[in-house]
Amino acid sequence: MRSTRSEIAVRTRARITRRLIPFLMFAYLLAYLDRANLSIAKLQMQTDLHLTDAVIGFGAGIFFLGYFVLEIPGALLVERWSARKWLARIMVSWGIVATVTGFIGTSFFGGIPLRHQFYAARLLLGLAEAGFFPGIIVYLSHWFTFEDRSRAKAYFMMTQPLSIVIGVPLSRWILETVHWHGLAGWRWVFILEGLPCIVMGLVTLFYLTDLPSQAKWLSQEEKNWLEGELQKEREARTAAQRVRLIEAFRNKYVLLLIAIYILIVSGNQGLIFFFPSITNQMTSMSVAWRTAVTILPYIFGMAGIFLAGYSAHRRREHRWHTAAPILITGCGLALAILSGDHIALAIAFFCLAGAAARAYLPAFWTLPTAFFGSSAAAAAIGLINSLGSLGGFIGPSVFGYLKTKTGSFDAGLWFLVGCTVAAGLLSLTIPAGSRRQVNNQKEANATKT
Repeated sequence: MRSTRSEIAVRTRARITRRLIPFLMFAYLLAYLDRANLSIAKLQMQTDLHLTDAVIGFGAGIFFLGYFVLEIPGALLVERWSARKWLARIMVSWGIVATVTGFIGTSFFGGIPLRHQFYAARLLLGLAEAGFFPGIIVYLSHWFTFEDRSRAKAYFMMTQPLSIVIGVPLSRWILETVHWHGLAGWRWVFILEGLPCIVMGLVTLFYLTDLPSQAKWLSQEEKNWLEGELQKEREARTAAQRVRLIEAFRNKYVLLLIAIYILIVSGNQGLIFFFPSITNQMTSMSVAWRTAVTILPYIFGMAGIFLAGYSAHRRREHRWHTAAPILITGCGLALAILSGDHIALAIAFFCLAGAAARAYLPAFWTLPTAFFGSSAAAAAIGLINSLGSLGGFIGPSVFGYLKTKTGSFDAGLWFLVGCTVAAGLLSLTIPAGSRRQVNNQKEANATKT
């Protein structure tokens, strides 16, 4: 009987992974592409619309204010209503807004000042996309047991650097070569990368399944095994007196994770939006080589996420798998700045920072689902991502302001280093009991079988 259950477990895990992970990765790739393509479009857009680095940085950051407003309600709707319908709504909405962004400065926006048009488009994009990332994290908890979530999230979160690796050369190609109907290349970057999201949203309605009990693509014994394992987890959290929904909003560990996330997002998002501008100043290289250098750190980033997620899954440890990558990122950025005019050395250190920059994600986002019950975990994830995403406003805004004031990227980069190192040091204060909690949970589950 035990070997039969083991075979069912292996088969169920494999089938769920094949069915959900590639689709969710592609959806998130499109989302991240529409969020980050501004970093390439700005290379022409800034000149055409006469926008300063401070304006671009503020506009890049104001996206996250929209996130802040709707993130928690979005995560709760996935938990309590329908992930399939809510995620589809998000994708259709952000696809429309992303496409419309390509018409800034035309009669479509009337007589609204250009700067305000840009700010409005970015704010609406954030509002449209709010709830997507935490919604996916909550959705994965409906399909993967706790011990499998780090690995599942590692696959999903590899999409962040992958979207840059694919998106930067794609956006650069559109920018340089597509000028249909007299529209500038930067406009087509937004239009051509926004339209597929609308289609993807409609497909989501028919492809995703909200709960295992509704999955026609699983056999009954596979459904029974998965629902049984997830139910044991829920009972174990209840027996361990995990905090209720309202307590998630005042729990000290949630506040700690929020502080860490604000700081690390400030560092990462500031670099995402201005790194193409940094590499664009390496004029001793061709455009093709500058594009390659822009995506190189993110290629290493995919490997970093996968290896860290695999290690966290195998060792069942989350504090050091969160703190170490963040600290390495800060060190890499600092060394890149200190490299000065040694371009090859600076590129190597940027690659080191890129390899570690998102490697913390699988371990970090497993923590809320370890500490809380389902609704409380959804609220905690939404709260952490909502308030933490304000770092996405702080990082690009401060970086753009410092670049405008000093005329150099160095001051902005040192600000990002400070944010990242502070996040890493705070991560070391995460309770070391995450491994013990997993083992206790497994023991509690075993006593019920």
